[in-house]
Amino acid sequence: MKENLLNFILLVATNFFVGSMVGLERTILPIIGEDEFGLASASAALSFIISFGFSKAIVNYFAGAIADRFGRKKVLLIGWSFGLFVPLFVIFATSWWMIVLANIFLGINQGLAWSMTVNMKIDLSKPTQRGTAVGLNEFAGYSGVAVMAAVSGFVATNFSNRPEPFYLGIVIVFIGFILSLLVRDTAGHMKLQSKAPVHDGPTPSAKEVFKTTTYQNKSLSSITFAGLSTNLKDGMAWGLFPIFFTGVGLSVTEIGLLVAIYPASWGFFQLFTGAISDKIGRKWLIVGGMWLQALSLWMILFVRQYSLWLVAAILLGLGTAMVYPTLQASISDVARPEWRASSMGVYRFWRDSGYAFGALFAGLLTDMLNVGWAIGLVALLPLSAGLMAAVRLKETLPQKGL
Repeated sequence: MKENLLNFILLVATNFFVGSMVGLERTILPIIGEDEFGLASASAALSFIISFGFSKAIVNYFAGAIADRFGRKKVLLIGWSFGLFVPLFVIFATSWWMIVLANIFLGINQGLAWSMTVNMKIDLSKPTQRGTAVGLNEFAGYSGVAVMAAVSGFVATNFSNRPEPFYLGIVIVFIGFILSLLVRDTAGHMKLQSKAPVHDGPTPSAKEVFKTTTYQNKSLSSITFAGLSTNLKDGMAWGLFPIFFTGVGLSVTEIGLLVAIYPASWGFFQLFTGAISDKIGRKWLIVGGMWLQALSLWMILFVRQYSLWLVAAILLGLGTAMVYPTLQASISDVARPEWRASSMGVYRFWRDSGYAFGALFAGLLTDMLNVGWAIGLVALLPLSAGLMAAVRLKETLPQKGL
């Protein structure tokens, strides 16, 4: 990392703007669905998250394999090209299907651009620096989410829900594209790691990588389920938190702060959790982080003071930060360099499918029961994933691996 510091810093800055694309929508779109398009059904209102989650998941799967073949930088630039459609579709939307379509493009943008910033940082780091590298990447991305969630809420309060906040999206795309042009590709670093005489055997096929990462390898499958559960929880939070807090009488600005403090905490603590996992190991950070996410969601339901909701949002971000860089570092510990990006793509496919499943389940549960029950029941997933990791996951940190 020290020898490639300038390139590493450029990648960190780039991912701040990648995350900003998601933050732009985080506070406003659920409210736009109800207020401007008259979506009474929670399932319909959350359909934009479902389209985002599935498109990002599918692109994640192919992004790793494409990057292994054609290079990281090209895929990063293509990702930004798709990003420009997102604010334009939202600005000119005359019906809800255009918002859904915008989020398909957002999923493609995130699947390509965010995947590449992760893989490129891992390419530049030593095995004992992977947690730090991924932590810095996720810190930058979720700081972007938090900043733009707060800024878009402020702009919406002082102007309107659209188009004003989404003009910022056009600026974000151009800045991200320019930064990506300045980044140097890391294919050479990956090839050097592939030549290291650490592992023997042929490179597995795409089908073999999919099966190994999804269910055959106990550690990789436990990591994958934890990632899916984490983003399933986040898909629910993205769609239901604005609706839940509107229901208790909070203003858009107050909601914007709550919605922003959660990814801000998530981003900030990743500065430390990734590095800590390089020192003490991955497993128990993952287990503890999954359980903390569940407990934080239940806390949001049972408190009734704004200050306590802020505390719960911070704890939810901390729990997510404990697992997010650690899970990706663990994937990198287990997968060999020549199929690491492909394995990461499979993991990110399942992880980001969680956005769609979270929005789908949250919408159905809200329509059948209510918002509170939906939040409470979704919390069972990270609790279960923590239990699975405690039982099945082996320590993957190289010096501590069993």
